[in-house]
Amino acid sequence: MNLSISPAVDAALAAGKPVVALESTIISHGLPRPDNLEAARRFESILTDMGVVPATIAVLEGQLKAGLTDDELVRVAGEDIPKLSVRDLPVVLARGGSGATTVAATSYIANLAGIRVFFFFY
Repeated sequence: MNLSISPAVDAALAAGKPVVALESTIISHGLPRPDNLEAARRFESILTDMGVVPATIAVLEGQLKAGLTDDELVRVAGEDIPKLSVRDLPVVLARGGSGATTVAATSYIANLAGIRVFFFFY
């Protein structure tokens, strides 16, 4: 699988520092725009302030992402991208597509990246 782990997440995992995976469907589908982007940044900020590295999970251009740049977070919050569960991943990856990850897809990708803690917001 085509997995991209952000440098911050990769470094934290290598050093044994805490990393928490965050699902992205709440950002793209669960919250209204433009509040969704502010909320996503706030979710990540809360973790960072606690000494935890946030790893927002998504699929962008056929690549599984564990940890997003701010530009990628803006894309997930601003674009009309589909909601992806685990069953959707093979098709989206094969087509080079993008999408926000559900709880199931987030936990699957987080596990591939070696992230053992997952949190989602309601």
